Amino acid sequence: MSHEVLGVERDGSVVQLTLNRPASMNALSADLRDALGEAFRALQEDTAVRVAILTGTGRAFCAGYDLKELAAGATGETADSAQSDMANAIAAFDRPIIGAINGHAITGGFELALACDLLIAGETARFADTHARVGMLPGWGLSQKLPRLIGVARAKELAFTGNFLDAQRALDWGLVNRVVPDSQLLPAARGLAQDMASCVPEVLRGYKELIDEGMALPLGAALDLERERAMASAAVATAGKVAERRAGVVARGRRENQPG
Repeated sequence: MSHEVLGVERDGSVVQLTLNRPASMNALSADLRDALGEAFRALQEDTAVRVAILTGTGRAFCAGYDLKELAAGATGETADSAQSDMANAIAAFDRPIIGAINGHAITGGFELALACDLLIAGETARFADTHARVGMLPGWGLSQKLPRLIGVARAKELAFTGNFLDAQRALDWGLVNRVVPDSQLLPAARGLAQDMASCVPEVLRGYKELIDEGMALPLGAALDLERERAMASAAVATAGKVAERRAGVVARGRRENQPG
């Protein structure tokens, strides 16, 4: 599975998707949006895939929609359809998505970053919401996801100014999980992906679904949902399997705590 505008690399159960339009700062052309939708639909059907990494080629993660293409006439239903297809395919992927943010993530690129489950940023990463400056409202969750991550006032500051947010402040505000040197961005993302891929696959999928569904509910209802899912999970977990996996967790902890 590969596309000229989207690189696809596989390492066991981890797949890396790389936006590959560096001359356009990986702007979301119709071809790239279609490629992303197709790729995530294929990954959803591949049960051997446990984690996806999303990153960009060159000096940007993604500069948002390809405004030159839109100005040339790719607007209206065509653009809306391509966006919806891409967004729906990413949202339907039921395993972790790690965003490895290299350079700029602007407007639609910011929204693409927020479609990931968590973000690792290179030290030169920068985020900006320029919807108010280009004269459009967001339609892929930015206005709702960002306030929940960094707080309403901070999200409004970014939305109402179009100002850039650098990697360190993004870390301070809780937008990204960690900041690493640019040269270590992909190794860090791959290492984290391998940690996730080593978990019990059906529980990994179920945990993502539980968190995402629970976040859309009031706390009381979310806790009820957790209890319901926990009971269902416990009903199929045999004592032998739990003991075997617990021994693996203990052994892993001992290895990580060994000096040097």
